[in-house]
This record gives sequence, C-alpha cells and structure tokens, in this order.
Amino acid sequence: MKNFFLLIMCALYASNALAQVMPEHPDDAERNKGNAILLHLTFGLHQPFGDMADRFGADGNFGIGLEYLTANNMILGVESQYLFGPKVKEDPLAILRTPEGDIIGNDRILASVALRKRGYYLGGMVGKLFTFNEKRSGIRLTLGAGLLRHWIRIQDDNSSVTELTGDYKKGYDRLTGGLALNQFIGWQHLAANRRSNWLIGLEFNEGFTNTLRDWDFNDKRKLDDKRLDLRIGVRIAWTLPFYQGKAEEIYY
Repeated sequence: MKNFFLLIMCALYASNALAQVMPEHPDDAERNKGNAILLHLTFGLHQPFGDMADRFGADGNFGIGLEYLTANNMILGVESQYLFGPKVKEDPLAILRTPEGDIIGNDRILASVALRKRGYYLGGMVGKLFTFNEKRSGIRLTLGAGLLRHWIRIQDDNSSVTELTGDYKKGYDRLTGGLALNQFIGWQHLAANRRSNWLIGLEFNEGFTNTLRDWDFNDKRKLDDKRLDLRIGVRIAWTLPFYQGKAEEIYY
C-alpha cells in the first residue's frame, strides 16, 4: 500500500514537471475556461474513528468520480470508492476456534483463515472551486451524501471449513450499511495546457449504519445496535478534463 502511494505521488510530480518544461500554446488559456466534465481516478488512505475503529484498522481505497464543472467553478458530481484493509479487530469466528485459537477444517487439519476489511461508498456531491487569479486552480470544497457499506471478508484458503461456505458465511461477515455524509477540502489543479490535472486534500466521512444481517452466529443474536462509523484521511486524484468551448467543441 505504501509503495502504491509513493508511486502515485511520483506520477503527480512527474506530470507537474512535464507541464513546466513544455510551454503552453497561446490559445491554451481559453481552453481552460468554460464548462467542463472532469473524470477523476482517486486513491486514499483513511483512519477509522467511532464504531468503525472498534472493528477495523486503517484502510486504503481507490475509486472513480465524474463531475460537471460550470464556467463559474460550481461542482456537481457522483463518486465511488472501494475500501480495503488488512486489520480486523473483532473476531466473528471465535465460536469456531479451539482454546488455542485455531480453527479445525473438515480434514482435521488446522485451517488457514484470514480476516480482511472490505467496503464501498457510493454518493453524489456538490461543491465549489475557489480560485485566486485567472488560472483555474484553487481550494476545492465539496459536500456529499450517499451509501456506505462494509463487511469482514473471510478468506478460507483451502475451503476446508463447512461453516464458512455458501450462505453460512453471511452469519459471520457482519455486513453493515447505511446513509453516509462526505466532505472534502483541498487543492485542485487544472493546468491551462491540460497536461497536469490533479487534486489532493483531506476527506471526512460519517456513516450512520447498522447491521444488514438477520443473525450473527458468533454473538447468537442480531447485532441491531446503531453505529456511527467515522473515517478521516487523505485523498489524491489524477484528473482527465473535457472542456466544452465555443461552437460546441469538446477537447481535453
């Protein structure tokens, strides 16, 4: 995960350096104005708080966003994120473990079972790009709402535990979901020559969730407690802009 993050940062640095070396065409400034469609490829690192911190550790996430940017820099769009992480603090399989903490498979051999964090966020947003000069770069602020879901991925490498196959697995994965709010504040750069387009900033996510399973096998009940799942982290994105100019021309 750290190597991937460093790779993204190096790509952004190289893109910015290339934009400085290659001079802008005199007409480029005009191409940077007007309405535009922005396609974002995003990556983030987030730390959980609230109820989510009791269940999971930090997560990495990647996603895609599609936005409409008006001539006066208003933002309207949709976005998606896929969440993944290696640390699970709860043990939904405790009921299957021996006193030593192992799980025995059907072949009477110790099973290789791993727990992982998985989830996704889907939502829409509105916002504004606050620029300070004629260049189309500045502070980006967006507010959004959507659907947050997360669960514990149970990986039985040898598929040797009957209790972790088919629909039985649903009694252990603690699938959770609900309404979520999202806020982002950071810097968005849209180069006039269209060669260096990116954003980076802080993101806040608040999920008002509860279990989506009727029964939890380990706790022998439905986990019907109301949850507040919080995430705070850094998000970066590479942006592909499509500008709409005069005579209905579209260029990128």
